[in-house]
Amino acid sequence: MKKILLLSFTILLSLNINAQSNREPTEQEIAKYEREAEERKEEYIGNFLTTLEADDFQKQIIKLNINSFLDEKMALLKTRFEHHLDRDAAIKNLEDTHFLELKELISEDDMAKIKVLIKGDFNEKEVVKKKKKNRKKEKRNKNKD
Repeated sequence: MKKILLLSFTILLSLNINAQSNREPTEQEIAKYEREAEERKEEYIGNFLTTLEADDFQKQIIKLNINSFLDEKMALLKTRFEHHLDRDAAIKNLEDTHFLELKELISEDDMAKIKVLIKGDFNEKEVVKKKKKNRKKEKRNKNKD
């Protein structure tokens, strides 16, 4: 989660740097940055979904919920609040209520993993390492056959 927010922040910062360099970013540049951010978000969510025990149908529902959660959180972060405490309260409310309906559909272990994701403590690097290791192992086993 933190990585997605950092990526979005980096993109927004890049747009600001372009604006400060005496030119506005072109529509193509903005579209490119938004496309890259969306691709990165999908990759991040995909990596997270591989850690879950849920079946494919449940994973699709979880993916939709995570996407909507991230979109709503980004909207809150872009919204101007009179005080940062108001923003913090809105984000906390979103975190506390957005995934309530999923509790009935998925295991407690998967729900705990979603809560870790929400708090920004999901370690994507570890998942990517495991995927890479598994691919190498599969390749070696395939070559043996």
